[in-house]
Amino acid sequence: MIGDGFVIDAVTHAYNLHPSNWRAGKYAESLAQLIFGLHSGLSGETHRVTQPERFMKNWSVDELAHILFVESDIDLAVHHVLPLQTLYTDGLCSYEKTVDIKKRYPDRFLVYAGVDPLRGTAALDDLDRQAEELKPTGLKLYPAAWLGDSFRHTGWRMDDPRIAFPLFERAQKLGIKNIAVHKGLPMGAVPLEAYKVDDIGGAADAFPDLNFEIVHGGMAFLDETGMQLSLFPNVYVNLEVTGALLVKRERWFAESLAALLKWAGPAKIMWGSGTVFSHPQPALHKFWHDFQLPEELTQVCGMQVTPEVKRMILCDNYARYAGVDVEAVKKRIAHDEFAKKKAKGNIQPYSFQESRP
Repeated sequence: MIGDGFVIDAVTHAYNLHPSNWRAGKYAESLAQLIFGLHSGLSGETHRVTQPERFMKNWSVDELAHILFVESDIDLAVHHVLPLQTLYTDGLCSYEKTVDIKKRYPDRFLVYAGVDPLRGTAALDDLDRQAEELKPTGLKLYPAAWLGDSFRHTGWRMDDPRIAFPLFERAQKLGIKNIAVHKGLPMGAVPLEAYKVDDIGGAADAFPDLNFEIVHGGMAFLDETGMQLSLFPNVYVNLEVTGALLVKRERWFAESLAALLKWAGPAKIMWGSGTVFSHPQPALHKFWHDFQLPEELTQVCGMQVTPEVKRMILCDNYARYAGVDVEAVKKRIAHDEFAKKKAKGNIQPYSFQESRP
């Protein structure tokens, strides 16, 4: 809890960034270095891992949960299976970790399945399997894949009837309503085309009963993203990485948020930390306690970020989007292991210690 508000983190990752997990040579290393670079550049002194070897590792489920629920004010989080097997042996956030999270922490985590649409019928079969075991709240997609050790960054579009639509049809049949797609943040030095948002509207129009979640919304293509939010009732935006800008790039964050608010107001914006990319607490604390839009930006979007707006972004919007019964979750987690650890106080960042037999 932060103040009297419940906090939902709409995207988290237990990355495996260790070199032993790199499959596509320098391209896997490049993305791992990009993630560490974002961590280093956007994290404050007190919440930054300074040694690359301490960050470029296989992060455990227990570490992720401790960071989120003991070291920060997050109450409920979403963990994504990442389907990047052409770059990383386990996909970067493995299916097995997500199964473990689902089994061990069902009151603290929701989970998203993850498949590579370029695998065709194999992707459909994979989604069937994940839906059966995970009972996922959503589906996470990436708009491109690396094919082989030689660089072939192959993209696909969300409005492609041949590649994308069969996957959306299968998700709908399986009862998966929320489709999240990585946009706005190129995965290394790669062509930008796949990371644009101009393909979202065609998918949203063709599948009005599905929700489409633009992940990293506000990092780039601001007006295009805002326009999608305003035109389609089933398009939302997730502030993963964008929210972390608040710690050391507050003006950038403010301009991004004001642009999104300008187009569609606050009801479609959802908080996402991307932990373990960065520690979630500094940005969350600053957003709730200190952040206000500069006066000139309120003139752009016609509003200020009031406590009511902040509650919408931190909790209410995602709860409505995913059908979360917040009061029921509050009761289930009020005295769980994380609440008890947090109540002891004086918790330092990255302080998790593996228990030893």
